[in-house]
Amino acid sequence: METKRNIFTSFSIVVVVIFMFMIINITYNLRGLGISDSKQKAELIAQSVKNGLTAHMVNGIMENRDFYINQIKNLDNVDDIWIVRSDTVNKQFGKSKEIPLDDIDKNVLENGETIQVLDENILAHTSYRITIPYKAEITPTIDCTSCHQAKEGDVLGAISIVLDVDETKLISTEIIVYTSLISLFLIIVIFVFVKKLITPYLSIFESIKEVMQKAHDGDYSGRIIGINTGEAQEVAHWINEHMIKLQSSLNNMEDKIDIFLNVDKKKIEDIDAVVDVENTVSRLADIYKFRKTIEHDQNIENVYQRFAIILEDKFQIKHFSFLEADTTNKKMEIVYVNQDMLCDPITSGCRCDRTNSIIDSSQFKTVCDKFKSDKFYLCIPYSISNDLDFIVSMVFDTEEEHNRIRELLPFIQDYIDAAKPEIVSKKLMQILERNAQTDPLTGLFNRKYLERYIDNSLYNGKFKGVPCGVMMVDIDFFKLINDNYGHDIGDIAIKTIANTLIDVTTEKDIVIRFGGEEFIVVVTDVTAEEAVEVAEKIRIAFSQQKIQAGAETFSKTASVGVSYFENKDKSFWKSVKQSDIAMYEAKHTGRDKVVLFKEGMK
Repeated sequence: METKRNIFTSFSIVVVVIFMFMIINITYNLRGLGISDSKQKAELIAQSVKNGLTAHMVNGIMENRDFYINQIKNLDNVDDIWIVRSDTVNKQFGKSKEIPLDDIDKNVLENGETIQVLDENILAHTSYRITIPYKAEITPTIDCTSCHQAKEGDVLGAISIVLDVDETKLISTEIIVYTSLISLFLIIVIFVFVKKLITPYLSIFESIKEVMQKAHDGDYSGRIIGINTGEAQEVAHWINEHMIKLQSSLNNMEDKIDIFLNVDKKKIEDIDAVVDVENTVSRLADIYKFRKTIEHDQNIENVYQRFAIILEDKFQIKHFSFLEADTTNKKMEIVYVNQDMLCDPITSGCRCDRTNSIIDSSQFKTVCDKFKSDKFYLCIPYSISNDLDFIVSMVFDTEEEHNRIRELLPFIQDYIDAAKPEIVSKKLMQILERNAQTDPLTGLFNRKYLERYIDNSLYNGKFKGVPCGVMMVDIDFFKLINDNYGHDIGDIAIKTIANTLIDVTTEKDIVIRFGGEEFIVVVTDVTAEEAVEVAEKIRIAFSQQKIQAGAETFSKTASVGVSYFENKDKSFWKSVKQSDIAMYEAKHTGRDKVVLFKEGMK
């Protein structure tokens, strides 16, 4: 309505201005026409008087000129007329009563220029005066210089004529009034016609404006109503159909797309549906690219690294770590750390894993007593499968950063959901691969894993070029255990020495069940003497173990052969052979001892 009002107001102002300009223009032109007509009439009378006076002079009847002048005064619209003589004529013929009546007469006699004066009154009498000079002239029919002592061009006198222009003013006024009435009538007709013509379009414009305003604010329920005629009705119908399709499509898209995303509708209910769909599609595209990427990753560690990149680059989270919780075996493993961990979930336990709920320091500052810092933290458990939970632990320096990430949890959940199938499949492959490389009795790595370890760690990995001690460990008189106590007790003995090897060695070392009662131990970054010291610790520790066999217990000893692998070439298996030779040397020379391989041993 405001637009319609503004348009008609502007149109009215323009029409009024045009109307006023037209009336002023007509008035001005009629006034100019009236003055021009009066001037022509005065000039005609002046010329007639001049010719008449010349005729009187030629005929010698100048004494009758007053009668002639008075007759001229009786003409219509002539208020007054008089003539004046110049000083030149007065000197020649003597003074007369035809003297200048005012300054206008004097100026005309002196300068020889016509002077016009309009005494204009809108409501009173209006007159037009013109004073015209008479100059001496020589023509084929008359020669003024023959009678007057003057030369051609000299001013001989002047005539002043006062005309009544009320009649002209009245006619002009009537013309203006009639013109105004006719124009006003036409303006009204045009205004009504234009209003009737453009009102439907202005109405639909207002309706479109309201509908588009709602759409701009995210509300696509607006419709154009009340337009029932002409092309405007068609336009309204098309726009309404388009809005219905748009609203329906957006709602359907939202409902269908949101199935794949974690969305808090309470927080985004005011978002424009188009923007919401655009954001949702963008999220789906990012998640799809993430999922397609991890599908081709080789192992689960690569998946965790990809997810770490997402947290760091996309969500700007800098301090975080990932943990795996085996819900079946009640085990936990730290699988990724970005920066450092401010708690020890492995030895101290994890509240997030135990409660299977979000641990948020904003709820209670010391909600987790294992967290040793005054920073803000957030731990979220994600169920990957029936026996595997994935825990994301995040640390923040400020409360603002903490709150920002809390708002992003649904987005992070999307990536977890996308990664679940790959985590499950790659975790299964990891378990299968680990089982294939693990001894089922002791849980130690087997020979297959050793082959991989040699290539990936010693030859090309983190221990490349690092000297190692290679030990071959064998239980003395193991066959007697099986013969005297049975294979079950033999298995217990094997488990006992396996646990001893694990207890004595460090995390950077590796223990392999090589076969039967034989074990290979690789200790890294040591000298030959240090390797022998570790071997002695193993021998002593195992000899002190008590093996339960029914009601009785017994102890066993082990022989250990040690070789020194400088790791300068790919000769690890040569060192294994050397440690095996040294181990047999220990057995042949008394058992329960450690022997370092030396050149010449066979």
